[in-house]
Amino acid sequence: MRTFLVLVLIAALGVGGWLAWALRTPVTPSGQKFVMLRPGYSTRHIASELKAQGIIRSADAFVLWHYFRHQRSLKAGEYLFDQPANAIEVYRRLARGDIYIHTVVIPEGFTIFDVAQAMQDAGLCSREDFLKLVTTDTSFISDLAPNAQTLEGYLFPSTYDFTRTESLHDMVGAMVKQFRQVAHEIGLNSDIEKTVTLASIIEKETAAPDERPLVASVYYNRLARSMALQADPSVIYAELLKGTYGGALHHADMRFDSAYNTYRHPGLPPGPIGNPGKTSLEAAMHPADTRYLYFVSDGNGHHRFAKDLEEHNRNVASFRKAVEGK
Repeated sequence: MRTFLVLVLIAALGVGGWLAWALRTPVTPSGQKFVMLRPGYSTRHIASELKAQGIIRSADAFVLWHYFRHQRSLKAGEYLFDQPANAIEVYRRLARGDIYIHTVVIPEGFTIFDVAQAMQDAGLCSREDFLKLVTTDTSFISDLAPNAQTLEGYLFPSTYDFTRTESLHDMVGAMVKQFRQVAHEIGLNSDIEKTVTLASIIEKETAAPDERPLVASVYYNRLARSMALQADPSVIYAELLKGTYGGALHHADMRFDSAYNTYRHPGLPPGPIGNPGKTSLEAAMHPADTRYLYFVSDGNGHHRFAKDLEEHNRNVASFRKAVEGK
């Protein structure tokens, strides 16, 4: 009997030592390790995933610790492991749901193509999947913009925090929801499609917030006179849609055959050419009261505005002189 008890004691000490080693000895991941634990995974499945990725030393020890702790469940999600940690510390992270957050920055003026690339770069979806959704499902904004062909213009520029457990539909929905909130805040409740389309051009034309109402006045004045808007950003967007934009505009591009080419077609393009921010939306809603019909860069991040072609030509000459002098 004494020998049996000694053997039992030795076995218990062995198991205890093994558990202490498996649970408390830190493991250093080989670089950044992302582990996706999906809803419905059992504790055994989770432990096996962690062991396979080199995050813990023993799946069995991890499962035993779970039963010892009497936790109801471990949180599904994507986890990043890039620091030394023991199994108990890993377990605690999963118990509190310390999941990895993907931050996506959408600057003002980004097109759907830019947003798609940002989403892909953040590891949230493929560029192709994003573009497919935003160009085929306009139900997100059908009540606001019933004629919209895509979600261009309604993916509000902001900083978003997403997880890979969210669906692409939900992530796009969050961007549209932000647009709705800002639209409500600034009182955009009529002529929404026209306003957003014009705001998207304004956004592309100037980065200076104080100039945006002036740019808006130019386009409203041109529309009132049935003059072509002649907005270069609309030509760029037309070529982006066709996949032919080479990074710079040339004189021949102004003849590019597209409804978005505001050199060839008077009036607004069929829809937005990017996603405008709040100040551009406000400028489209409240343009300055001017008689301006033209504007050109001054070479220093701002623009010179003109009431007639003669004045505009002088401004263009000044711009060219400034560029040549640099």
